[in-house]
Amino acid sequence: MSHDVFDPTPEYLAFWRERHVCTLTTPRPDGTPHVVPVGVTYDPEAGLARVISNRHSKKVRNVLNAPDGTARVAVCQMEGRRWATLEGRAVVRTDEASVAEAVARYAQRYGRTPSPNPDRVVLEITLDRAMGRA
Repeated sequence: MSHDVFDPTPEYLAFWRERHVCTLTTPRPDGTPHVVPVGVTYDPEAGLARVISNRHSKKVRNVLNAPDGTARVAVCQMEGRRWATLEGRAVVRTDEASVAEAVARYAQRYGRTPSPNPDRVVLEITLDRAMGRA
């Protein structure tokens, strides 16, 4: 089932606000998928999903090594028969304001503020597809 990235159904948005471990899929340099567990926040007003990470992680390197430093990625979560996937182009943001915004959104969704990390960056995904059954 397809959803409007900027105007999801209330049920779909509610599912993205629940506390769930998600997966992030990034392309390796050879094109194969690299799938890892992550925390994700969804901001339909801006059409963005955000994943905080360490700048030295494989997922960050995969995005940075993609052409033009952007990569087509997907984030997904599921619980029982409910599932939701968001797709788009990811970039790595290192500026203080972007990191702070992503940490604040993570804290709101997951109920805890991550420990300070000077190597923290944000994978910011400009969304163009949303699908799922929530």
